[in-house]
Amino acid sequence: MIFAPPLEQAIFLRRYKRFMVDVERADGSTITVHCPNTGSMKHCTAERAPVLISDSGNPKRKYRHTLEAVQIPPGHWVGVNTMRTNALVAEAISEGQFPQLGEPASLRREVTWDDSRFDLALQTAAGQPVFVEVKNVTLGPGPDDEDDGHIRFPDAVTERGQKHLRTLMAVAESGARAVLFFCVQHTGARTAGPADDIDPVYGRLLREAAQKGVEIMAWKTAISAEAFRLDQAVPVTL
Repeated sequence: MIFAPPLEQAIFLRRYKRFMVDVERADGSTITVHCPNTGSMKHCTAERAPVLISDSGNPKRKYRHTLEAVQIPPGHWVGVNTMRTNALVAEAISEGQFPQLGEPASLRREVTWDDSRFDLALQTAAGQPVFVEVKNVTLGPGPDDEDDGHIRFPDAVTERGQKHLRTLMAVAESGARAVLFFCVQHTGARTAGPADDIDPVYGRLLREAAQKGVEIMAWKTAISAEAFRLDQAVPVTL
């Protein structure tokens, strides 16, 4: 995912009303940008932290700019725009970055299965369907914690995420392949796993899903003003 022109760097001032963030630009001016993240963004913001913002180029949009990433101590970048997540994974699948999923013959987005909708559905060259649910994973250690590189999901209780796990289990039981993909948008990531202290039900269902054949993948994202890309796999700790 290449940005041309590159993303603009600014300074984080405050987040409010969930979807609004005030930032200070290099010239000292302050603007409000859109924050496309419904989660708590726990441990992802700090006063006067460097941020990356994109410009839609649309003067008719109420908030023309969008918050893309935040830099947190000791210098890690965290991608907070959840609207980028599916595109990052779809791009990597299309480029054959995950041979374990099989050679992609087709790739669709927002595919319905039963009463649920999956982010991606891959049809392999061998004719095998693979249903993929993508999660944006950003919850790292807090400012007073050891920087152990363990990045977790979710950052708030997610009944929707719990439902997705139950549906993934049903897909696996039907004989199709079911994949939960942790798109870890945290450059300090060394491992990924569930945030049991925040949503113990999700953690329990995740472990149950793994036992019932749901494949769990996690990849760290490289983040810069010029590009975001899935960089390397990280182990999933259950």
